[in-house]
Amino acid sequence: MFQSKLRSETLKGVVDVVSTLIDEAKFVIDANGVSLKAVDPAHVAMIDLHLDKAAFEQFSANDTELGLDLDKLRDVLRLSKSGDLIEMRQDEERNRLVISVGNITRRMNLVSTEGMSDPKVPNITLPAKLSVNIEELQRGIKAAESISDHISLNANPDGFELISEGDTDLVSLKLPKDLLVSLDCKDPVRSLYPMDYFSNLIRAIPAGTVLSINIGNDLPVRLDFEIAGGKGKVKYLLAPRIEND
Repeated sequence: MFQSKLRSETLKGVVDVVSTLIDEAKFVIDANGVSLKAVDPAHVAMIDLHLDKAAFEQFSANDTELGLDLDKLRDVLRLSKSGDLIEMRQDEERNRLVISVGNITRRMNLVSTEGMSDPKVPNITLPAKLSVNIEELQRGIKAAESISDHISLNANPDGFELISEGDTDLVSLKLPKDLLVSLDCKDPVRSLYPMDYFSNLIRAIPAGTVLSINIGNDLPVRLDFEIAGGKGKVKYLLAPRIEND
C-alpha cells in the first residue's frame, strides 16, 4: 500500500535524476520513504536514491515495490506547475498507480519489476574529495562536450581541473581551491570518463546544488548531492574509461 501527496517540483527532481540513466524504474517503498538503486542498460553508470517521507506533504505506506514508466510520469508533470500538489495512490487490485493533479486523474499500469536488478552499491575508497557549485561544472561541460568523447577529471592539493581534449582542440575548466566549496586531496589523481554519460549526469543535477565529487586514479567517480531541500539524497557512480597503452 502506498498513498502520498508531494509538490510537483519534488517529483520532477526525482524523475530528472533517475531518467538520465533508465526508462523504467523500480521504486522500493517503506514507512521511511522511497528508495531506488539501478544501473543503466550498458552497466556503465549507477544511481542510488533515497527520498525521505519528510519530502512529502502526506505519506502513508507499507512495504511495497512500484515499477514505473518514467516517460508516463513526465506526461503527468507536464500537466502541473510549480507548487502544485500531486496525489499518488497505489491501486493494488488493478496493479495501477492513480495520480491526480488538480481535477485531472490518470491511472497508469505498473511495470513488472521481476526483471529489474537490485544492484549493490560498491564500497570503493576514493582518495580525493571535493565539493563544487553545480553551475560551475555545468558551464565547463557546456564548453567541453563538443571537443571529445571523453573527459578527464583531475584533482590535486591546489584545486580541481576538468579537461576535454580532441584531435585539434582542448577545453579546460580550472577551479583553484579558493573557488571550491571544499577540497580534501593529498596527492594528484586523474581519471577519464565517457563524455556523454558524464555530461548527462551533470545536466540532470538541479541548479543551486552543491555537488560532492569523489575520484581516484582510473577508478569510478562518485557524485553525491541532495534533492528536495535536503530531504532526499542521490549518489551517481560512473565507471572510468581506461586508456590503452
